Amino acid sequence: MPFLKLVKTGTDIKFMKIKRLTLLVSSFLFLLSLISIFTKGLNLGIDFTGGSLIEVRFEEKISLNNLRSEMNNLDLGEIQLQTIGEENDVVIRVQDKNNDAITQTKTIEVIKNSLKDKSVDYRRTEFVGPKVGGELVNAGIIAVIFSLIGILFYIWLRFQWNFAIGAIIALIHDVILTLGFFSVLQLEFNLATVAAVLTIAGYSINDTVVIYDRIRETMRKYKQITFDEIINLALNGTLSRTLMTSLTTLLALTALFIFGGVVISSFIIALIWGVFIGTYSSLYVASPLLIFLKTDKRVSEQD
Repeated sequence: MPFLKLVKTGTDIKFMKIKRLTLLVSSFLFLLSLISIFTKGLNLGIDFTGGSLIEVRFEEKISLNNLRSEMNNLDLGEIQLQTIGEENDVVIRVQDKNNDAITQTKTIEVIKNSLKDKSVDYRRTEFVGPKVGGELVNAGIIAVIFSLIGILFYIWLRFQWNFAIGAIIALIHDVILTLGFFSVLQLEFNLATVAAVLTIAGYSINDTVVIYDRIRETMRKYKQITFDEIINLALNGTLSRTLMTSLTTLLALTALFIFGGVVISSFIIALIWGVFIGTYSSLYVASPLLIFLKTDKRVSEQD
């Protein structure tokens, strides 16, 4: 007997009863996200916009929260702090919207003056220009596009073409809604967030493949029932696994969000949002799309 059972055996939830409503809601959120992305844009971090970077080593143990408060009081704009290696080794990143050498030099001087009462060894000073930031943006977009193409071919080879189209639409839905979430709330979007978006894509497609595999199995087993009923049976059969996977992932992410600090906060927020969206899209986007894409119920035995 399982220690924890989220879904009772023999559950018969009529998921497809509200398929038109859920697709309508998803379409609205998708459109809203696109409008926000193209009007408000993303709050790009230092990785994309450019700025100054200083690596320092403190002789005594330093509180990152106290140091962050001191840096924020300098009114230099967005500042990121991150420990590397030892606790006393800190990287200070300062966003510079002007991206000119004079402003960046002054920024470095202001930071050094604020730390003059502390025993500090300056180990590295760098400037990240807008050209580098632009290259990172392009690299991030290319990474997402190639991931989508690879997933499309994988699903196409494993299932019918309808399954591939449904999976890609659901995947694009998850990515755009995640970008829209960051755009609407103006959360910082950096390289860690790009990694989170790719992770969300992997998580979402994994859930979708499991459900699609069960749908194909159910199609072989039940020849005389409607496709709506086939999908309902498949979703009910995988519901326990879907919810357990989402719950355990959320528990781990919540712990990281609480104890992980500010450095990885944007990464964790994106993943938490992605788990909710990925689970929802697997049930209410990827699955009902098979009905509207006129999926052939005659599945070959060799598939």
